[in-house]
Amino acid sequence: MKKIALPLFSLCIYISAAFAQTDDAANYASGITSDNLKKHLSIIASDEMEGRETGTEGQRKAAAYIASQFKLMGLQPPPGLKGYQQYFPLYRDSMTESTVKVNNRQLIYGTDYFVPVLDNRTKRISSNKFVFAGYGISETAYDDYKDIQIKGKVVLLFLGEPKSKGNYMVSGNREYSKYTFPGIADKVELAEAKGAAAVLILNPSTTVLSNRTVEMNTTSTVYFPGKPADKSIGFINVSVDAAKQLFPAWNIDSLVRAARINRPFAASKVTEVKGTFSFEYKKERQTINASNVLGVIEGTDKKDEYVFLTAHYDHLGKRDGKIYYGADDDGSGTGAVINMAAAFSKAKAAGKGPRRTIVFMTVSGEEKGLWGSEYYSDHPVFSLDKTSVDLNTDMVGRTDTERRKPDSLNYVYVIGHDKISSELQGINEGVNNKYTKLVLDYKFDDPDDPERIYYRSDHYNFARKGVPVLFFYDGMLKGDYHRPTDTVEKINWELYEKRVRMIFHTAWVMANRNSMLARDLPLPPEE
Repeated sequence: MKKIALPLFSLCIYISAAFAQTDDAANYASGITSDNLKKHLSIIASDEMEGRETGTEGQRKAAAYIASQFKLMGLQPPPGLKGYQQYFPLYRDSMTESTVKVNNRQLIYGTDYFVPVLDNRTKRISSNKFVFAGYGISETAYDDYKDIQIKGKVVLLFLGEPKSKGNYMVSGNREYSKYTFPGIADKVELAEAKGAAAVLILNPSTTVLSNRTVEMNTTSTVYFPGKPADKSIGFINVSVDAAKQLFPAWNIDSLVRAARINRPFAASKVTEVKGTFSFEYKKERQTINASNVLGVIEGTDKKDEYVFLTAHYDHLGKRDGKIYYGADDDGSGTGAVINMAAAFSKAKAAGKGPRRTIVFMTVSGEEKGLWGSEYYSDHPVFSLDKTSVDLNTDMVGRTDTERRKPDSLNYVYVIGHDKISSELQGINEGVNNKYTKLVLDYKFDDPDDPERIYYRSDHYNFARKGVPVLFFYDGMLKGDYHRPTDTVEKINWELYEKRVRMIFHTAWVMANRNSMLARDLPLPPEE
């Protein structure tokens, strides 16, 4: 990994200035102890918090606890917020009514068909013609819509895409195209663009609809606003048995056999069918608030510039009656932020407060798709242009079970060191060399890293806005990752303490240096 080379004389001046407050930093870092980390983590990852799934009572309990700790420490709520929480909306959709009739026969919901609730909105549709459109694909190499007209008609099509001699016809090789994944969305959009009144989807590998699939598509899980795209036309999944009864002239059994082996179709040779079709659908949308929790220590002469210390406090909740405790992921990061807030608060009370304002922010929705940090970055409370850095902590209490090195009890992965700002690495390595002497491993900053870690935690939503970031991580991708067994008892307290102290020292220097971090390296490409 390429490192920044500084002339020796310049480096000495730089280090001397950066550590002018060395004794103070070490004094307040000493308050970050295994006992204090354990005190908070044991509450955050307790049974009472129920796994802290976003949008649940467990998440709200965790938010209230974090806010209470910020208040006890004397941190201030951000201006413009009513308290310490920045609320953001999540939605949950539920079907309230669905009626489908074909030739005056009313289909049975859950047996003959189901309607994906996220992809449909309240609507009423009617038509009097049905057209078979193969896989619903229109490309130069393969076109189901060639020589057929679908405007105003109901289109029946299969999941999947055709192959020829072992290769997918759209891509020309063994890689499937967008018509397999994301698949349905592209097919429905194409049918809509061509004027279809509604789309009936057949899954050739499933003759009978499963109760679980039907249930999952009748009421949605919570989702972030703007993610789902309600289709203006109807999108209905029909069982193979129902299709056979509704369209006897099409020999559905023969078509299903062909689709199961990805055989190409000549859709124009399947004659369109006349008949009546009506579809009435209604749903309701529930708004559920989640929140980010922010506490502020105001700076002195540079109070209008900001250093962020972040972690996500949500996890996976309860599944099949089991609590997913998320002690390491990311109870450890949340506990780290609380402990660093306590250390900086004591410094402030003793007249040793930071020059820049420090914002301690724990976010929710990370496990769902970085929702909370995305919301903050799009609705910032403090200027992102004046935000010098985000130091993000996500999983720092355990060890990488796959790490086969002698330093396995004295390391941390650092991500973002060579991006956006050339000053990140020097500061971080400087404090580590002086105080903690951890092995700083940059392997996840390799552009060819298959895990794409840089894009998988909340720092990314700062980085995409141009804010320099460092992300600290223990690398636990196996073992107890996203399992109920990620519990407090498995935390390595000595290593956890050491890592958090190193992050605190890094924040101390960045909050007290003369200038904000330079933004002199290009932003990495978006995921």
